[in-house]
Amino acid sequence: MNRMLTFGVLFGFVLSRAGATDYDAIFQMFALRQLHLVGVIATAIVCSSFVFWLIRRHSLKTITGEPVVLAPKGMKPGLVLGGLMFGAAWALSGTCPGTALAQLGEGKFAALATVAGIALSSALTEAWLARAESRRVMSASSRTTPA
Repeated sequence: MNRMLTFGVLFGFVLSRAGATDYDAIFQMFALRQLHLVGVIATAIVCSSFVFWLIRRHSLKTITGEPVVLAPKGMKPGLVLGGLMFGAAWALSGTCPGTALAQLGEGKFAALATVAGIALSSALTEAWLARAESRRVMSASSRTTPA
């Protein structure tokens, strides 16, 4: 089995065991009634932070020997709005991209609607970004062409 597929199955198993694939648990978290999943998320953040620190501190390399580059990412237009939309969709559907796939693995086929929504919104975003870039290029070229 492919290494990434193995990691994905393990990740899905952990999400399932933590209760992150249960709609009621997600709803209770967002309603601030049950904070178990907040603890799971906080634990993941702490563990990831430690691993990132180790990578930077010891200049660790990938399996193929290439250096691991952890470059900071800056703010982009639409990031805050996109984050708010992601959070709202997560609260409404009771799932995010990772847990939607884990739900499918559990046989919760209602997650197909979430996966379809993720695919559709990704395609629409790409089309919108391509159109915006095309407009930007056309606008820049019209300014540089003599009248």
